[in-house]
Amino acid sequence: MSTLSHTPRNVPIHPRNKEYDIGQSLKHDWYDNHPFKTAWFNAMSITFPLGEKFFIDSVRYYADQIDDPKLNEDIRGFCGQEGFHRRQHQRYNQALCEQRGYDLQVMEGRLEKNIQRAYKFLSPMERLASTVAFEHITAILAETALSEDDPMIGNTDSAMQALWQWHAAEEMEHKSVAFDVYKAVGGTEKMRKRAMRQSTIFLMVDVMAGLTHMLRKDKKLWSPRLWSQGWKFLFSKEGILRRVWPAYKEYYQDGFHPWDRDTRPLLESWKLTEDQPQAA
Repeated sequence: MSTLSHTPRNVPIHPRNKEYDIGQSLKHDWYDNHPFKTAWFNAMSITFPLGEKFFIDSVRYYADQIDDPKLNEDIRGFCGQEGFHRRQHQRYNQALCEQRGYDLQVMEGRLEKNIQRAYKFLSPMERLASTVAFEHITAILAETALSEDDPMIGNTDSAMQALWQWHAAEEMEHKSVAFDVYKAVGGTEKMRKRAMRQSTIFLMVDVMAGLTHMLRKDKKLWSPRLWSQGWKFLFSKEGILRRVWPAYKEYYQDGFHPWDRDTRPLLESWKLTEDQPQAA
């Protein structure tokens, strides 16, 4: 009986080698034909390749200290899934920037500098704590992406929706792997909570920087109406960030664990549609 892995036994962490034909979608404002909504998700995608490499490295650093077979299996699945996410979003980002004239080197260069500072100034345990924080953020966003009332449903084409739901489902499957490694190697509650506060700020700044770059290139940066609509998209009663706020706050509770939120029904619903012909 495993004492270190808390991923449910009926939630296998299997990497899926998916590819999606999204080239035509990326040429235009694919989310609800709206510049801000589209740029928000495109900016999130920009952060993934470098971010996911950082996550993989942070977890792998401690892999040889884990002697629990189940958690070791989880680590392999986590690295495999994040590796495929990294590849898919790198292709996404390159196609996006080629077609719309965005400067990928500028956007990734900023992220790369932040990550290099993390390697310079943060200990391996602090980097793992940051990974744990980011994994919680992606997991709770994944809940929205897989819910029946996801705002993306009906507002974008099937290929883009399928890509984001695939990514969301795998984030949900492996949502406690970094957390379980962190606890297994002695990570503290104080460091865990501090890392979440810091990681939230860095993520918001990075996404907003990418979004601003894209809107500037599209000559839509200085539209008050667009920013008002964007604010509602993020923070109104049904806004995508407002929706995850209760789940986000749970992270700061003592004794929190990601699987305190049992999201298996969402995964099961997604798996019913997984094999439909959406991938290229």
